[in-house]
Amino acid sequence: MNTTFQIAAFDSEIHSDEVIELWVNVFGYETAHDEPSLVIHRKKEMKDGLFFVSLSPEGKVTGTVIGGYDGHRGWIYSLSVSPNLQRSGIGTALINHAEAALESKGYMKINLQIMEGNAKNQAFYETVGYTR
Repeated sequence: MNTTFQIAAFDSEIHSDEVIELWVNVFGYETAHDEPSLVIHRKKEMKDGLFFVSLSPEGKVTGTVIGGYDGHRGWIYSLSVSPNLQRSGIGTALINHAEAALESKGYMKINLQIMEGNAKNQAFYETVGYTR
């Protein structure tokens, strides 16, 4: 499997449709407040430079991660990787990239939330250093 990829800042003009498709595929989305285009719109309004995509050599979106800040700590949101590319290092690279971006802004503590019962994601986050 070719796992070559690059991480870039999200560009709504270029990446929105592919990000929406990826998120629907990975997350499902059953509530209106999580609707992907709304999430993208609200994050774009923040203008904080904390939305990243992984791209294949052809420029196709293969993953996403969003960083945020609540005034006290940094947060990780919407880490996703195309199902056929999971376990290829993309998720780890995205989380590391988001953490570095948050730390560069001075956010020394980073949190994330995982839906209860999601053992696969919990195991992944534990491998990259997160604890309950």
